[in-house]
Amino acid sequence: GHTTGPSLNNDKLYKFAYSAEVYVDRVKASLQKSAGYRISSGVDVNLLWRNPDNDDDQLVKITIKDVQVENVNERPAAKNIFKGKSTEKIIGKDYLEALQRPMVVELVRGKVKTFYSYQNEPGFTQNIKRGLASLFQLQLHSGSSREVDISGKCNTTYHVRQDQVTKIKDLNSCEMERKRFTSHNRILDVGTKGTSATVYVLEDSFIKSIKAEENFVFVLNYRRKTGAKIVSKQRLELKSVQAGMGLIAAKQVAGVIKTLDPNYVAIPLEAELVKSECKKCPSLSEHWQSIREHMHPDKLSQPEAAKSFLSFIQNIRKATKEEILKIMRSEKQEFLPQVVDAVTSAQTPESLEAVLEFLDFKDASTFILQERFLYACGFASHPSEMLLKSLTEKFKGNVAKEEIRETLVIVMGALIRKLCDRDGCKLPAVVEAKRLILNRLEKASKDDNVQMYLLALKNALLPEGIPVLLKYAESGEGPISSLAATALQRYDPSFLTKEVKETMNRIYHQTRKVHEKTVRTTAAAIILNSNPSYMEVKNILLSIGELPMEMNKYMLSMIQDILHFEMPSSKTIRQILKDMRAHNYDRFSKMGSSSAYTGYITRGPDVSSTYSLDILYSGSGILRRSNMNIHVFDRNAELHAIQVVIEAQGLESIIAATPDEGEENLDSFAGMSAILFDFQLRPVTFFQGYGDLMSKMLSATGDAMNVVKGLVLLTDFLQEIQLQSGPTASAEFMGGLAIDISGGMEFSLWYRESKTNVKNRIAVFVAGNTEVDSFFVKTGMETTLETETALDFISTVQFSQYPFLVCMQMDRVDSPFRTHMTKYESLPSGRRYTARRGKAATLAGNEYPLHQENSNMCKKVFGAKSDSAGSWF
Repeated sequence: GHTTGPSLNNDKLYKFAYSAEVYVDRVKASLQKSAGYRISSGVDVNLLWRNPDNDDDQLVKITIKDVQVENVNERPAAKNIFKGKSTEKIIGKDYLEALQRPMVVELVRGKVKTFYSYQNEPGFTQNIKRGLASLFQLQLHSGSSREVDISGKCNTTYHVRQDQVTKIKDLNSCEMERKRFTSHNRILDVGTKGTSATVYVLEDSFIKSIKAEENFVFVLNYRRKTGAKIVSKQRLELKSVQAGMGLIAAKQVAGVIKTLDPNYVAIPLEAELVKSECKKCPSLSEHWQSIREHMHPDKLSQPEAAKSFLSFIQNIRKATKEEILKIMRSEKQEFLPQVVDAVTSAQTPESLEAVLEFLDFKDASTFILQERFLYACGFASHPSEMLLKSLTEKFKGNVAKEEIRETLVIVMGALIRKLCDRDGCKLPAVVEAKRLILNRLEKASKDDNVQMYLLALKNALLPEGIPVLLKYAESGEGPISSLAATALQRYDPSFLTKEVKETMNRIYHQTRKVHEKTVRTTAAAIILNSNPSYMEVKNILLSIGELPMEMNKYMLSMIQDILHFEMPSSKTIRQILKDMRAHNYDRFSKMGSSSAYTGYITRGPDVSSTYSLDILYSGSGILRRSNMNIHVFDRNAELHAIQVVIEAQGLESIIAATPDEGEENLDSFAGMSAILFDFQLRPVTFFQGYGDLMSKMLSATGDAMNVVKGLVLLTDFLQEIQLQSGPTASAEFMGGLAIDISGGMEFSLWYRESKTNVKNRIAVFVAGNTEVDSFFVKTGMETTLETETALDFISTVQFSQYPFLVCMQMDRVDSPFRTHMTKYESLPSGRRYTARRGKAATLAGNEYPLHQENSNMCKKVFGAKSDSAGSWF
């Protein structure tokens, strides 16, 4: 009769040769040098029963025999981990027996309807059998369908040409529960790709040969050279057809199975989850003791600290709440902040419970630990709803320190955004936290209160928060309106409606009321960055020349920067400048010291990064705002890596100068605000009020204030994979950052000079491990890269004459860069083969060129200062 699936002949024994190979290597490497192994065996196949009412319903027995395990590539005897070991010794007697027990498959129209095996066989051997059984599933006409095999339920497409059938499985479509998480920002994440294809050659309506191949590729998005691939191949070839057993007579399948062996049970064809136990792994506290010295606060800007941080997180992820608490409760004060960084970054339910039980928000003395915990939550790579819920509860409860209360709500904002980005906007905890922030903003009374909710919104970037931000930007007092405007600046331009632009134009042109320069310049930047109309740009250009002196210079510099860096609105600006040639010269030749500049740090095939630096002064030469940014971007995504803003106001009285118009009554203030990896931190105040300023000036040691210090988990990627040949594989990439940013501002009345200094010290360690695990052998590749660098940004102002002299310097020290790769094959006994390669290079230091005008001024400042090497006062 006609069949739509392969058909076996009665009374025949089909003898096949089978092999399953895995390879692990760098993405571009050829497989000849890869780590891996091969399992090969004979496979006997015979028909047990055919349904008398349906030729297309067959019961087939499949038996694995003569199993061998060997290297996938030739290894000299000394490097062959299998040398001198029998298969029984490698796999283990019980496992080998289980593997060679026959399985039975019911094929209906070529698809596996039921898979029969023995109930309590080890998962590993059961999965190898499932991998072989899945190969026998095929259809003999072209088309697509969803079908279940060892990989789960997947979209599968068949192409049939005469005696050849190609089966393509779309691995992205497979429904299977496996552990997987990714980093929040695409640039910091890992790109993945998986393919699966099987080619069947048929003869005499049954299988002559099968070749299956599965490929998985993983690359770091920010450095595509760092990556790995797993290749899994299966081959089944018919060697001979011999006379075999006769069929078993029965009406139904159940009868045949009972006759054959009553111990057979139907089990799912989809792979079961298996994990090999770690026999010699250290406990959490043993591991902590071995890395503890690298986590000392003084060593935090070294790659070794970032490396230890990553390995500690990996172990915390396997630990219980009690084990974690034991370390926290017994550790010394100076090490605790680093422990909190790691425990919080682990992001398991156990680690969250442990840290929340350990920290007491009612106790002001553990302020540092509470802050480190909250910052680590803000940087979380894949935060849970539970985390946001816990923080909301803490926020509503009793919090001893006001700064911690502020940080809590700022971090809640960051978590709202991360959960919303992953389609979690409707989760109950997210809805509640959003409502809390927006409600408090609408009903806020005291200035301080408003500020923390605005900062939360600056992290959350909720579209529904735009109207309230507009209200505060236009009608709020100085610092509040400035904060609301910078929050709007962080939204994607696609959210900035007509209403937003109208408000920004009103603020910039002061249509309704007088605004501070800081807010007006932010408003202008928003207009110019969100696809402005011809008239909007023209009105801004016409205003230049009518503005207060330093703001004029700043706006001019901003326009030049847009032109020089070819930003989106540069075409419109060029067109308008052409049209208004007549009255350019006078307007665009103003004096002043403020400036804005953007340049490239790196331009690479994978990612590029830019730095921008803009500085706005008051008319008397005192800094109003300095803003340094580093952005990293690729073709599809962008990351705001660092922003450090130093703002000052009302400082004219120190040098007995006249404040600018409209700024006569501003309170003396200086402070610093930072964004790190898209996360706005709580701002730091240098001084508030005239008295505070004078006392700090008289004791000025010029000591920098710490803005952020700690360990951040940047890249956090894990994917577990079920290979179709049976073993499980996993790819894990983690990137840790040890960071120390500090900033300061000092004055010298003697030299009529002020200095702001921002120091960024960072070390990065990235570790990838891609591994295939068949309980009796593991093979894989570890890859690491590390670098450390320091970026200093110093601006010196001399205000003894006008225009005053300003020199800005941005320097990066020499940065070592090291990469390592280790390929390995290992047995549980500890026998191991490894091949290592490493590379080291130094990225030469650099003084980043800002604009020419700045270079000229630096020559003057440092020329004039050669005789002033004495103290500041």
